[in-house]
Parts: sequence; C-alpha cells; structure tokens
Amino acid sequence: MTRHLTRRAFSRLLAAGVASPLVARGAAAATAVTVASLFGADKPETRIWLKIKEIVDAKLPGRFDFRVVQNAALGGEKEVAEGIRLGSVQGSLSTISALSSWVPESQVLDAPFVFRDAAHVRRVVDGPIGEGLKTKFAAQNFVVGGFINYGARHLLTKEPVTKPSQLAGKRIRVIQSPLHTELWKAFGANPTPIPIPETYNALQTGVVDMMDLTKSAYAGFKLYEVVPYLTETGHIWATGVVYFSAPFWKSLKDDEKAILSAAAAEGALYFDQLIVEDEAASMAKAAAAGGKTVAVEDRATWEAGARGVWATLAPKVGGLDKIEAIAKTS
Repeated sequence: MTRHLTRRAFSRLLAAGVASPLVARGAAAATAVTVASLFGADKPETRIWLKIKEIVDAKLPGRFDFRVVQNAALGGEKEVAEGIRLGSVQGSLSTISALSSWVPESQVLDAPFVFRDAAHVRRVVDGPIGEGLKTKFAAQNFVVGGFINYGARHLLTKEPVTKPSQLAGKRIRVIQSPLHTELWKAFGANPTPIPIPETYNALQTGVVDMMDLTKSAYAGFKLYEVVPYLTETGHIWATGVVYFSAPFWKSLKDDEKAILSAAAAEGALYFDQLIVEDEAASMAKAAAAGGKTVAVEDRATWEAGARGVWATLAPKVGGLDKIEAIAKTS
C-alpha cells in the first residue's frame, strides 16, 4: 500500500512538472517545497502560498524554492494528505474533515450548528482547543502552521430545497468523513463519499443528486452548472489547516521552522480575508451563470436534526460537554 502510494505520488509530481525535492537540493542551494493547491492562481487556496513565499523569501532569501502545483494536479485532499505524510508533498491546505480519519478529535470543529460566525471559529482555534489539535496532528506527520476558515458550508442541489424533509432518499456527495455521513443520514439522505475532483462528473451523470460546499468552492469548481441551487444552510463552518510534511519539517533548521511557522500564521489570517472577498465574487459569478440562492424554511427543524448528531460525535471528540462549551464560547 505504502509503496503504491509513493509511486503514485511521485508520478503525479512528474506529471505536474515538479522535480523530486532531493534532486532539487543536489542541483541548487535552495530547498524545494512542493505545495499542492486544488485551485488556480486567482483563488485563495493558491494566493495564500504566494503570500507565505513572499514572507519567507524576505527573511530567508534563496533558502527555499516554493513550487505551487495548482488545479488539483496532485490529487484531492485525501491523496495530498497521503503525500504530506510520506513526504512527497511538503505543504498544502486541507479541510479538517478530510483529515478526520487520522485525527478523529478534530471533528469537534465540524459539529453542525455549533459556530455562530467566523469570529467565533477564530477564538476557538486560537485557544486551547486549537493547540491540542495541533499536537494530535503532529503525531500523524501533519505539522499545522495555522488554522484557516473556508467559510460556511451550504447545500447545493439541482432543484430548490428549503426543508429537511426534502432530503429523504436523496443521494448526497459527502466528504470522506464519518461526521458528514452521520449528518446527512440524520436528514434521511443517502451519503456517498466522493473526492472533490470527481464531484462535478458525479453530479452531472446522476451518481449523486446534491452535495454541500462553501460558496467560494461552489464557483471555483463551476458547480453551479450542475447544481444551480445553493440553499443557505450554513450548517458547518469549514475549518481547515495550513500544514507541512513532518519529514520535511524535521529536516529544517530552527530558524527556518520559526520563520515558516510565522509565515503560515500570517498567511492563515490573509486567507480568511481573501475568502470573505472571494465568496462575494464567487456568488456574483454563479448568479451570472444561472446560479440561484435559496433561503431555508423552518430553520429550527434543520438545527434540531443536525444537533442530534452531537450525541453520536461526542465520544470521538471528548464528550458532549466539550461541544456545548465550544458552542457557548463568547
């Protein structure tokens, strides 16, 4: 399994035109840093790395050669995470959901209807909860440089959906996360885990009927072409991380680690600002292409159904008291 993943990761690197970091070190003084981005140069997922590069280059000129491989050329989040763990990819972003199979406790940040707004999310991840999760990620070869906020997740459908009862029997694409599976089962839907690069085709061909995603990614993947309705459920705030490969990180000097850490933390705040701006631009783009925004009806029923997932989630994340405490964080 490991050998297969290593060969696959190496093949993707070659296909994307990225040399092996070891080869790069032998050819030049700069240390190659292969970074995976799911999107193109105009999206926050790529722009954050250009910002990090700018910060690092100003303090350590010529020390690193950042190579940002765009448009999911190195695979979806799960594949990139495997590359990070093995060291074939040195840096990337990931939603917490995609990493939850390695760190189940991180799902506490995905608990539905817990966070009120982006500021609430930031207070929690910058406190003891965030620090504890960083330690658990490190144990899985993921070195977290900072937490990011992709925005709230909303329901994307082919026909208007405003009530939970309309989800019964529908096939919904979900992130490969037990929590997301349980959430949509609670509403009577049939969850199907599908990597994000394959989602457009799955919706277009009828493999699934709907999905959930942030507004920024909705436009980034042009999903308005196949699921034109976005219902503003805001059920989960999509928390993520800026992270590095532990094998790569362990090879760095202390001053390099300090500067990369500071750059990642600054980049995370920059990313959050970009997401707010990008969401507005993304929804304007979607609307121009026929996308439609729909408000939910009977929000209390949506919340009641989702909060039922808390009890299922509680044993995995440290107890129901922990979830409730986060929800009440001021």
